[in-house]
Amino acid sequence: MEEIKASMAGSVWKIVVSENEKVEEGQDIVILESMKMEIPISAESSGNIKELKVSEGDFVNEGDILAIIE
Repeated sequence: MEEIKASMAGSVWKIVVSENEKVEEGQDIVILESMKMEIPISAESSGNIKELKVSEGDFVNEGDILAIIE
């Protein structure tokens, strides 16, 4: 299992995957918005999205878990 974590504080602008979706290494999972910039957060390994821990519009801090891949 891999935890996808926020690399910086910001708002969840867009979630580009859904639970149970198969993802590939390097595929964007969530796009954060911080200081008018869009920051894509990508999967570090291939697998299935087991759980999304955030919703669009949520504010996250650096290190917060965004999703879990198994």
